[in-house]
Amino acid sequence: MKKYLFQFIIILITLPTALFSQKKNAAFKYHIKKSEIGIVIDGVEDSAWQKAELASDFFMMLPNDTSKANVRTDVRMTFDDKHIYIIAICYHKPNQPYMVESLKRDFAFGKNDNFLLFMDPFDDQTNGFSFGSNAAGAQWDGTMYEGARVDLNWDNKWSSKVKNYPDKWVWEASIPFKTIRYKQGIKSWGVNFSRLDITVAEKSTWTPIPRQFSTSALAYSGSLIWEDDPPEAGRNVSIIPYVLAGGSMDHEQHQPTTYRKQIGVDAKIAVNSALNLDLTVNPDFSQVEIDRQVTNLDRFELFFPEKRQFFLENGDQFSNFGYATIRPFFSRRIGLNAPIQVGARLSGKINKDWRLGLLNMQTDRVVSKLTPSQNYTVLALQRRVFARSNVGLLFVNRDQILHRDEKDPAYFSNPYNRNLGVEYNLASPNNLWTGKAVVLKSFSKSTSKEDWVHAANLQYNSRKWTFNWQQEYVGRQYNAEVGYVPRKDYIKLSPAASWTFFNRNKKITSQSIKLFTYNYYTDQLKLTDNTTYMSYTLNLRNQATFTQWVSYDYVKLLQPFDPTNFGKDTLSIGSKHRWNAVGTEFTSKPQQLFTYAIATRFGGYYAHGSRSFISTDFGYRLQPYLSAAISTSYNHIILPQPWNKNTFWLVGPRIDVTFTNTLFFTTFIQYNNQQKNININTRFQWRYKPASDLFLVYTDNYYPYPFNVKNRALVLKFNYWWNL
Repeated sequence: MKKYLFQFIIILITLPTALFSQKKNAAFKYHIKKSEIGIVIDGVEDSAWQKAELASDFFMMLPNDTSKANVRTDVRMTFDDKHIYIIAICYHKPNQPYMVESLKRDFAFGKNDNFLLFMDPFDDQTNGFSFGSNAAGAQWDGTMYEGARVDLNWDNKWSSKVKNYPDKWVWEASIPFKTIRYKQGIKSWGVNFSRLDITVAEKSTWTPIPRQFSTSALAYSGSLIWEDDPPEAGRNVSIIPYVLAGGSMDHEQHQPTTYRKQIGVDAKIAVNSALNLDLTVNPDFSQVEIDRQVTNLDRFELFFPEKRQFFLENGDQFSNFGYATIRPFFSRRIGLNAPIQVGARLSGKINKDWRLGLLNMQTDRVVSKLTPSQNYTVLALQRRVFARSNVGLLFVNRDQILHRDEKDPAYFSNPYNRNLGVEYNLASPNNLWTGKAVVLKSFSKSTSKEDWVHAANLQYNSRKWTFNWQQEYVGRQYNAEVGYVPRKDYIKLSPAASWTFFNRNKKITSQSIKLFTYNYYTDQLKLTDNTTYMSYTLNLRNQATFTQWVSYDYVKLLQPFDPTNFGKDTLSIGSKHRWNAVGTEFTSKPQQLFTYAIATRFGGYYAHGSRSFISTDFGYRLQPYLSAAISTSYNHIILPQPWNKNTFWLVGPRIDVTFTNTLFFTTFIQYNNQQKNININTRFQWRYKPASDLFLVYTDNYYPYPFNVKNRALVLKFNYWWNL
């Protein structure tokens, strides 16, 4: 069986080159000219813009993709020696109110009237940058990867302004050349513009994009043609020091108050206009937003995304190698039980075809946690092939340094762990065919023939049909200590198909039916897990959605498992469990101040039990300054003794107050009775200059019954972005 799985990888890599042709929307060209007049960022279309070329006549993408947009959008771009400038005039019906969540940065795309710029400086249709704003002036920025995805955790220096008029809103922005990465001499960049008008429920783009894709699909971008070579960014060195003061109290251990006084510094050094060196000394991430909790009923470790800024730029080359549950590198493993002392990361483009990523981090020794000093090194190399595909190599190394005496309590029985992998990413020019093939091997003190991984998938995504085949093999002894591989020793086969019917009426946009199944087998092809799922989805013209689904599950336990994860008892190895379930999901239209979403699940569970699940999300906005939301999750599980009836609540009210687009206040409360914890996290942020912030963060944890304090902490942090 493993032989046939590997043959599929070979077939995927050697697909006919007929799939690869020229860029889809190569005929769409925007000629950007240098401005001789200074541009003032004030949201006003003044005379300085009159000589810039006009991009207009946008194409409608939703609800239909067969006509020009009904709402008018005009875009102009220009540049000088230091900045790229863009202005977008977003027209609407006279006195039509705009719809936004708040002034919070990096807003949710579908809940805000917005305009976005997608820019691909290497025109490789894979990587780039996105900038934009909602109609109230909240900024959006992120790095682009895998041809369409945007990582909004990226943050850098640029400025913008929005001004509202009775019949339009205008966004004007200035993006320093030092903020982006590009190669000197490349005079044709990929570019596209996206507009969402929630009130009329219309999404439009400058170039035509089939409705099954996102507006960010770089495969369908046009070309940004430079009149002159883009100017050199010049010396591009940024120093970002911080100072921190705070204190914490541990009431559970009856410890006295611990005070923190800490300083550190980050640096960004442009090796050239496309390759960047990031350095950090004694980094601190206390201002990073806390993870959203979930009720854990899973048999395997849950995944929480990286949010620390240092790891994010070009982070896709490191963290997206492999699959969602086969990640040879997961940056959250670094600094998990020990503080980071120093770190360096070199990342970016060598030229149009080559990308490089090199990371080295050093953590401190913590004897109280039996954690030795560790060094982490990651090398990522990527080579573009054909039009949009690429081949990548990844090497991950964790090495214990010093204190190798086995009598030392801070000694690892496995002093090193290494992973080496090769990956092929398939992407056709029209985005109809995508896929991936990956082979991984781990190296540890004890070696084995079963420390390999190989996996592949191939997807076809047309206007009406989507087909996907995915297969995985993870060996029994595969070991990725700096990765995320929650499950090992299995073969997985997972086919999926969906069909979409597009309606032409005033209420319904489309209907779709989806069917998928995933099956886990042992190395001897004995079935251990099966989930078969079928759903029907209705997309309404007002952007509300409704889904009805049914599923069948089969599990043969390969290790003891507590079906409540509450520590009562475990089901035995080898026991078999089958159940059916049904569920619904409904999301309301976004064109109102009050929005809501409801999801349900009813059906069987382990040990002939039953599980009922209801989750709700309610939100209300006082535009543009306040967004209040509350999320609830309720699980009612009935099992035989000793578990009996179990009820799990997860309640998370959240308030975001945005006084301006530089002054934010957030309070997030999470009650989780499975973890017997109430968490309160309050964060005040003042962005007093671009990318420079003052943070005040307060965190509290309580027992629900009785309402006693577990621990609490208060941190004041100040950082400053200084360009040399």
